[in-house]
Amino acid sequence: IVISRQMPGTSNGVMFMTLEDETGCVNVIVRPELLARQRRATLDSQLLAASGVWQVVSDVRHLVAQHFEDLTPLLGGLRTSSREFH
Repeated sequence: IVISRQMPGTSNGVMFMTLEDETGCVNVIVRPELLARQRRATLDSQLLAASGVWQVVSDVRHLVAQHFEDLTPLLGGLRTSSREFH
């Protein structure tokens, strides 16, 4: 489930997302190229599968996304909401 999306003005077009499932949360880095390619899934989905490469810096882990799949239809009638910060 998409918990938050952030795109600070100082990020040079990079978006930061937080996804959560029953095992915990993951911070996802979305580069501008992926955002342009998969804009609808990136901005509109409530349930999102992400694949990419793990980036580990000083014990902090982020997933640098390479592909998204919008799984929102699997939610059926369940409504979720994410926090959007720009």
